[in-house]
Amino acid sequence: MSSKVKIFSGAATKDLALKIAQNYGVDLVKASISTFSDGEFQPSLEESVRGADVFIVQSTVPPTDNLFELLLMVDAAKRASARRIVAVIPYFGFARQDRKDSPRVPIGSKLVANMLTAAGVTRVMTMDLHADQIQGFFEVPVDHLFASAISIPFIKSLNLPNLIMASPDMGGSKRAYAYAKHLQTEVVVCYKQRKEANKIEQMFLIGDVEGKDVLLVDDMIDTAGTLTKAADIMIEKGANSVRAFCTHAILSGEAYNRIENSKLTELIVTDTIPLKQESKKIKVLSVSDLFAKVIYKVHNYESISGYFIF
Repeated sequence: MSSKVKIFSGAATKDLALKIAQNYGVDLVKASISTFSDGEFQPSLEESVRGADVFIVQSTVPPTDNLFELLLMVDAAKRASARRIVAVIPYFGFARQDRKDSPRVPIGSKLVANMLTAAGVTRVMTMDLHADQIQGFFEVPVDHLFASAISIPFIKSLNLPNLIMASPDMGGSKRAYAYAKHLQTEVVVCYKQRKEANKIEQMFLIGDVEGKDVLLVDDMIDTAGTLTKAADIMIEKGANSVRAFCTHAILSGEAYNRIENSKLTELIVTDTIPLKQESKKIKVLSVSDLFAKVIYKVHNYESISGYFIF
């Protein structure tokens, strides 16, 4: 007898979780949170999960309450005798801490992986990790999905006559080359030097964008400093238009103002992280249908390789 699928949501990603459940064809199971006067909180799963495959949807975007809520919900499902517990983490926070790049710093993403495993997850489902090697930090299977499955059809629908792919930094050049190869276009790369985190000292463009419709691609956009500076430089170098596709719209600090005041024609993001405010320059593509299809495949022990474009 096949086990039931129960989809829950944490506080950070309720709208996305509801869409995933609707696309899957089940109701989003209710979970409540009791909060004490000192800020301590306790989630509760409001339906039996005994023998069920439980999928808990929660992006671990700051504050860290979101990560800890996910851990508590996993523990609750484990103690309630769930058959399998899958943490669906559309945006995996702390992914920028994937290695020791200076003395006496933690590897935050490895610590998060350890905590999730200790809490009781039997599988992790996520999208566009900042560093691919994070998959190896887990001792349980990781389904690492790529937003290219939804971005490529959208890019093709734009019908840009002189499309060229671009990376806002050297670290993202592999991603830009993958897009360029699939779309049969050329690629340009920006080289930046930072003084400190989120502050760029100088930036140079490697390649020719004159007369081109540029599409910048990156896994995340935080303060939008790099992306908007790259767009401004490309327009100065003669580009017809500059658009950007970023999977995870963190958009902290002055990000919204920078985007509005930049030369970007459009910023395309997904709903792995809910937007803090509306913007006429930001278009949101939903990943809900993709996650729903993969959840179905995972539940039924079927291959998910068909959902990987690259």
